Amino acid sequence: MAVPVEEAIAALSTFSLEDDQPEVQGPAVWISTERGATQSPIEYTDVSAYRLSLSEDTKALNQLNSLIQEGKEMASVLYTYRSCVKALPQLPDSMKQSQADLYLETYQVLDLEMSRLREIQRWQASAASKLAADMQRFSRPERRINGPTITHLWSMLKLLDVLVQLDHLKNAKASIPNDFSWYKRTFTQVSVQWQDTDSMREELDDLQIFLSTRWAILLNLHVEMFRVNNVEDILQVLIVFAVESLELDFALLFPERHILLRVLPVLVVLATSSEKDSESLYKRVKINRLINIFKNDPVIPAFPDLHLSPAAILKELAMYFQKFSTQTRLLTLPAPHELPPREAQDYQRHYLIINHIGAIRSEHDDFTVRFALSLNQLLLLKASDSADVEWCKEVKGNMYDMVVEGFQLLSRWTARIWEQCAWKFSRPCKVSVPMESYEASGSFSDYEKVVRYNYSAEERKGLVELVSYIKSIGSMMQRCDTLVADALWETIHSEVQDFVQNTLATMLRTTFRKKKDLSRKPGGLFGNSGSEIPVNDLKQLETFFYKLSFFLHVLDYTVTVATLTDLGFLWFREFYLESSRVIQFPIECSLPWMLVDHVLDSQNAGLLESILMPFDIYNDSAQQALVVLKQRFLYDEIEAEVDHCFDIFVSKLCDNIFTYYKSWAASELLDPSFLFALDNGEKYSIQPMRFTALLKMTRVKLLGRTIDLRSLIAERMNKVFRENLEFLFDRFESQDLCCIVELEKLLDVLKHAHELLSKDLLMDAFNLMLSEMQENISLVSYSSRLASQIWMEMRNDFLPNFILCNTTQRFVRSSKVHSVPVQRPSVPSAKPNFYCGTQIAALEPMITGLQEALPKSIGLLPFDGGVTGCMRLVRENLNWGSKPELKAEVLRGIKEIGSVLYWMGLLDIVLREVDTTHFMQTAPWLGLIPGVDGQILQGQDCGDSPVVTLFKSATAAIVSNPGCLDPTSFHTLSKQAEAADLLCKANMNTGSVLEYALAFTSAALDKYCSKWSAAPKTGFLDITTSKDFYRIFSGLQIGHLEESVQLPPNNHEILGDSVAWGGCTIMYLLGQQLHFELFDFSYQVLNVAEVEVAALIQTHKNPHLAQGWESLLEAMKKARRLNNHVFSMLKARCPLEDKVACAIKQSGAPMHRIKFENTVSAFETLPQKGV
Repeated sequence: MAVPVEEAIAALSTFSLEDDQPEVQGPAVWISTERGATQSPIEYTDVSAYRLSLSEDTKALNQLNSLIQEGKEMASVLYTYRSCVKALPQLPDSMKQSQADLYLETYQVLDLEMSRLREIQRWQASAASKLAADMQRFSRPERRINGPTITHLWSMLKLLDVLVQLDHLKNAKASIPNDFSWYKRTFTQVSVQWQDTDSMREELDDLQIFLSTRWAILLNLHVEMFRVNNVEDILQVLIVFAVESLELDFALLFPERHILLRVLPVLVVLATSSEKDSESLYKRVKINRLINIFKNDPVIPAFPDLHLSPAAILKELAMYFQKFSTQTRLLTLPAPHELPPREAQDYQRHYLIINHIGAIRSEHDDFTVRFALSLNQLLLLKASDSADVEWCKEVKGNMYDMVVEGFQLLSRWTARIWEQCAWKFSRPCKVSVPMESYEASGSFSDYEKVVRYNYSAEERKGLVELVSYIKSIGSMMQRCDTLVADALWETIHSEVQDFVQNTLATMLRTTFRKKKDLSRKPGGLFGNSGSEIPVNDLKQLETFFYKLSFFLHVLDYTVTVATLTDLGFLWFREFYLESSRVIQFPIECSLPWMLVDHVLDSQNAGLLESILMPFDIYNDSAQQALVVLKQRFLYDEIEAEVDHCFDIFVSKLCDNIFTYYKSWAASELLDPSFLFALDNGEKYSIQPMRFTALLKMTRVKLLGRTIDLRSLIAERMNKVFRENLEFLFDRFESQDLCCIVELEKLLDVLKHAHELLSKDLLMDAFNLMLSEMQENISLVSYSSRLASQIWMEMRNDFLPNFILCNTTQRFVRSSKVHSVPVQRPSVPSAKPNFYCGTQIAALEPMITGLQEALPKSIGLLPFDGGVTGCMRLVRENLNWGSKPELKAEVLRGIKEIGSVLYWMGLLDIVLREVDTTHFMQTAPWLGLIPGVDGQILQGQDCGDSPVVTLFKSATAAIVSNPGCLDPTSFHTLSKQAEAADLLCKANMNTGSVLEYALAFTSAALDKYCSKWSAAPKTGFLDITTSKDFYRIFSGLQIGHLEESVQLPPNNHEILGDSVAWGGCTIMYLLGQQLHFELFDFSYQVLNVAEVEVAALIQTHKNPHLAQGWESLLEAMKKARRLNNHVFSMLKARCPLEDKVACAIKQSGAPMHRIKFENTVSAFETLPQKGV
């Protein structure tokens, strides 16, 4: 069944094509058309049908307009002309015999270019003849009263402007005569065998004269003008029209004003060079008015990179027009390079945008608000069914006024950019440039002097702002084209009808009644000189004439907006490419990229949203290259530069975004108390940047393509975050284990930056990127890059070079020990994990060596000798002087064991906190509750856990519904919930890493129990001949304590408290704690000291001991307290009476609190990396 059209249209109207993309780019895309809305394809050829007296004039207008269009195409050919000779190959000496063929090929190539120049020569002669004939037609007596219309005057001026531009281009292009000389040379060589070449030689000579004569086109025009009769009157009318239009600002568009400025000096020269009284011009136009116009605009834009100077034109033309050479007041005007410093400063203040940007900013803000208000009123009017006629007319009139004001603003702002560029081209940079800016050659091209180094940072900022204002206003007006069209047409129609039927009719009736003449008088367009027309009528005529000049531009709404926002001229540099003799300039010299680069480097938050506006310059220049200049090679150059610039832009923009968000994250992670305590804490705050708008850009229009900037930024950000993670891990791998704190903080900053950026940009998950960089994304990965590096550092640096301070519970690097050199490769090699058993195995032969060095019998220390006697006896019995290196190695090994165990204890505390958090999160879903003694108990209902029950009930409810199409997937979901329940319960009891370590150590010690803890042969406790480990450690401890109280470097600063943790753990696991506490040498010395002090107190003597033992006894007391602390911790975590420890299943899952015998097999079945 077909859907009615009305319903289809209503359905389509519900769709919205709008999105949340901000408007931070110009219109960018235009529908290219050859004609505007008011240009008729038949021009004025239908005038004859109306039997009016305008047929002759309209025919002339058609002819002039055709010549203007052809002349613009000729100017495009000249402006884009590049030397062909530079591209021609040079024959080596070995191919000299092919010289004739080369000449022929060269001639054929150059002949094509020279044919275009001959066409320009013929066209200019025809155009000058037709323009002169048209002027002479208005110089006839019968046409002096009924003179040319305003449209006719503009056509004459535009054609004259085209001729002046062609002459200027011909004079400026040095490659044209150079190519012609080659062409003439090759013609001489190849025409030897030709017949009847006289006509070709004559054409060649004429072309040579045309190209070599400066101002040849203007001189030819002068000859044509004064060939039959004088045209002084029409020239003076054109001058008066130009002067009054400039003084009264009649030109709505800036190109029209520039046309008047370019042709005015030429008109003055032509008017004063006639055979009649040349001073008659200055009777109609005072010379001071001309001087003021020329002085107000000493530089006039002609082409994108070429400018004209009225003073320079007048001085140069005076050489060719003798009568004009007497006009000294005009000839004394200074050219731009001749201006005195003070005047140059005044002109610079006038031309530079930065001196007007404040007023421009105010105009922009004010116009935007008022335009939006008028647009809202127009929308309200369209929405109302019945509105008051007067209010309707007022709203549409306000809309028309706002459009005209917008055109005037755009015209004025774009003209400022044109004129600033012309001023910069006329005043190259002469100041020294910073040394880092110098090229390898040490010299600059002319284009660098006028562009790259001629714009300061403030000038670039002002130019970016103005470009943004032009593009934003143009985009705003372009979007409402169809909305305001009806209002504009109705307002124009109303204005014309009101003037014709009311104002003009009243004037005509008054004129006919009083027999007055309403025609234009010699005093000017609306001058009152010699006229009897009332002043009010003249003002009404002038007002309507002023409005009338806007009507065509307003009707050509879209074309006018495109013309006024076209900034493509900022890219073109054809003249300087030729003068610099290079193929193309680097992008650092390209003004559009300079503006983009300035915004990126300046970090100006106010300019950031305008960063895409300069890219619209490339769109405009590409449009000009294809549509106006019609040169594909120019478009190819623009496209190549845009591709390169946009890649750099995305890269630099992403770097700025990453830097900003990372700085923002770092500032948020700073301790508030730290910032509060600082006097200059504000320097750590981050100024907000407006990246949000750019992060939403999914359609950037560039050279007819649509680019998803958001996806490019996201792709680049993912890469940058991965590179940053790679850098952090590389940095950590090149430093010691202490930098784990720095790594943690930097990772926190990076993660927080990822969180902040993810609010505005869709990126890969941070954990995923972290796992990729750690090489830990596989399900069978039991280690990671970070874990491998930590274990390597533990083995190679931490355990040998760090000492434990038990009081502060810290490991610190010893400044007294010679650090073991550590090789830290950039890419760490995979090594097996470190276990305690490895170090114990290395200690076994060294312990055996110390056992052999012990005397056969060491008894208890006697009390009668006091502390001094005991220490002397210990030194005599423990004579390990022959093996000092072995003693040091044993102490270092015991210290490393103690460091590992203490570090495991600290790690165990952290993991218990993690386990507690994990339990609190998962226990409600698994139906688990904590028991009284710390065990995990199942809930009262021993059935399924809550999560399994939830999924089963949901599956049953969905499957029971007859509308369920695929019940299999829901059953699968329920089975997955059961599997997840089992997995989470199995991983709930992870055990204690410290208890693991103690169990592993105990299992490893079982291998050496017979050597380190031998059973006495008599069955009684062996006191004198024992060589068990406790006796070895007792001797090592007292020697270690005695050395620690000597002059630095003492032993405690080298080994720290880890020796006590390692030795006490081994003795405890070997069951030698009581033996050690009974027979330790330092403990015996402390007992002797207590008895000695008590005896001295009873005899009423000084209780102080002999001088020299106080420090040693204090160190022994501290060691005893530390040993007792270690033994108490070991009893709590690994009670030997039940042999309770932890085992690990073959699958790797821990078995918590299981009794088992400490055997070597238990140690060997542990999962080890690399096995």
